[in-house]
Amino acid sequence: MLSYGTKTKRARRREAGFTLIELLLVVIIIGTLAAIVGPRLIGSADDAEIAATNAQINQHFNTALAAYRLHAGAFPSTEQGLEALRASPTGDPEPRDWKGPYLQRPVPTDPWGNEYVYRNPGTNNPDYDLFSSGPDGREGTEDDITNWE
Repeated sequence: MLSYGTKTKRARRREAGFTLIELLLVVIIIGTLAAIVGPRLIGSADDAEIAATNAQINQHFNTALAAYRLHAGAFPSTEQGLEALRASPTGDPEPRDWKGPYLQRPVPTDPWGNEYVYRNPGTNNPDYDLFSSGPDGREGTEDDITNWE
């Protein structure tokens, strides 16, 4: 007979921890969830980076370039580039009344670490072309993010 306070071997074994089968079942469930949810999250991250790049080009840079043109009389040349939004540029066209900086922080790179490409005059826009070469980092491919599309 058992005295008060003692447990059988079976009761002690049940309280000792998880069985191997229980642990394997948990690992299988977690793996299945990761396989289902993981690709959706990765796709969402790519979509978010593309949306951020579009916003950077079409709002942030376009606004700063419009303010620059208002004061300077023309958009910066390709050689002057986006840095003309941070510091008064030299060379042609000489800004008539530079009131910058038009960007408060250094010119950022795109979410993939590449420089934005600025060209004036533009070949796709009458004023200037501004784009990111996208996730693949190669200019002229279908994943480019531009100010003309």
